[in-house]
Amino acid sequence: MRAPDLDEDGWCLESGLERHLLHPESFEIPDEATRAGLLPGDFAKLIFVIAVEEDDEPIVERMWVVVREAADGTYFGLLDNEPEIDENDEFWLGTEVPFGPEHVIEVQAGNAESRDYAARAPLRAWPRG
Repeated sequence: MRAPDLDEDGWCLESGLERHLLHPESFEIPDEATRAGLLPGDFAKLIFVIAVEEDDEPIVERMWVVVREAADGTYFGLLDNEPEIDENDEFWLGTEVPFGPEHVIEVQAGNAESRDYAARAPLRAWPRG
């Protein structure tokens, strides 16, 4: 599976694990077992780096996704936030996002509503090939 690329896709994910290793006292993340054991319907917060046409620098935004499925160490989730940027052609509620345990910076257990949401088809699917 191809990972999102800032140049090709206009967005990518920052590694929460790398940020934690650089700043362990000030940037805490869930333990590895928690990050690697997410189930459909669970919530995961990720750090998105998003290109913005008018700016030379991309914006960085932390947003929640709802886990849809796990396959070969990769999760697929549905974006559960609306990004706070004016021009946005890539992200909206329900967009499928691929990510790994290393990207997860916060976790919340799922509930019946989030499991139902996770079972829906994404509004925009990530290419799997």
